[in-house]
Amino acid sequence: MTALNSFLGTVIDWLQLPFRGLPPIVGVIVWSIPVSVFALWIFGKTSNQAKITAVKAKIAASLFEIRLFNDDLQAIAKAQWEIVGHVLRYQGLALVPMIFILPPLVLLMVQLHQFYGFRGFEPGETALLRVELAETGGPRPDLVIEIPRGLHLETPAVWVPSLGEFNWELAADEPGDYELGFTIEGATSIKTVSVTDRVVRLSPERPPRAFVDQLEWPSERPLPSDGAIQRITIAYPEATMGLFGWSWEWSFAWMVVFFVLTMVFAFALKKPMGVEL
Repeated sequence: MTALNSFLGTVIDWLQLPFRGLPPIVGVIVWSIPVSVFALWIFGKTSNQAKITAVKAKIAASLFEIRLFNDDLQAIAKAQWEIVGHVLRYQGLALVPMIFILPPLVLLMVQLHQFYGFRGFEPGETALLRVELAETGGPRPDLVIEIPRGLHLETPAVWVPSLGEFNWELAADEPGDYELGFTIEGATSIKTVSVTDRVVRLSPERPPRAFVDQLEWPSERPLPSDGAIQRITIAYPEATMGLFGWSWEWSFAWMVVFFVLTMVFAFALKKPMGVEL
């Protein structure tokens, strides 16, 4: 997973360069177009287009039957039951393409979430910085934190033995990309921090080597599995997504907008691409 994240990260970082200084909605709109084309192409290649067309025709016929015999309750009930069966059949036919579409789509969206789910800190803002250790309980370990110029700690370390974690309040002073150093038992772990107003890759968490953790947080290499530090997190603010005068401050708002735009473009492009949805 580490190698895959590194490869995808390099490609996505390069493709994201034109959007660094633009509003987040611009990048979301642009990304939704090729994703729509890709999904349509896969759907057309992996689905049984003839059967999908036939099932949709049967659904339309049943709907017409309801309208035609609107005073016959038995006929209406029969047509509604047939519609349910046809819809289930259609969903079964559409499930096959999803097997091919979802894996690459999930990998792409996880990468894009690092750009559009959060925003960089502004000078003067503070955030919770947390270091989780592999072992819980016991006496307080000797952990040394190195803070570069441009950042500072608002509070001393708060040690929580039951959770095996240290907590600080980290403050941003100047724009820039920084690295925090955490030294324990002779080994040093690095965590990146970004103070910026641009749409850039952010890393709210440097994860352990578990597959799911690496899948969710691909921006930094995972921490060594045999190290004393298990996880380092920093609470970036949730990004704001604006569209048509509306604005949402939610880390997953961009995904909702992305899916809506993808569906709109897919329906707009299905006829030119000759795909039946």
